[in-house]
Amino acid sequence: MKLSQSSLSLIEEAVRKAIGKYTCGCEQTIVTDIHLQPNQNSGELSIFDDEDKELAHATIPEWMTYEGDDLYEQAERTLSNLLGKLKKEGIFDKMTILRPFSFVLVDENKETVAELLLMDDDTLLVNDELLKGLDEELDAFLKDLLEK
Repeated sequence: MKLSQSSLSLIEEAVRKAIGKYTCGCEQTIVTDIHLQPNQNSGELSIFDDEDKELAHATIPEWMTYEGDDLYEQAERTLSNLLGKLKKEGIFDKMTILRPFSFVLVDENKETVAELLLMDDDTLLVNDELLKGLDEELDAFLKDLLEK
């Protein structure tokens, strides 16, 4: 599913509004996850904290008319890319949330579908791209080690 530029802007604006609640310059808050919940029927993207307090929402027109049954996969790709872009901009560095915390995609039952972005200075999420070729590297290392 290809989202229009205006829909991408709506999503970005909602994410910025949500994280804006944690850039007050006040005392650090403990939040483990920020939940992003797309709804195919209403086209809504709801963003809320651990205690189900809504931080922001937006209506995405393409989601309302989307006929496929893979909305979460489509939303995961879009939201992951957007959060990665915002992270590169350094927007999350100003947040007053104690690290680590995550941005997670959740379904209508608020069950985690995917972890979109982990904010932690010391942890790296393992993904398929990172693991490519790992077996061969480990085999070569072990063979080299055993030959010595």
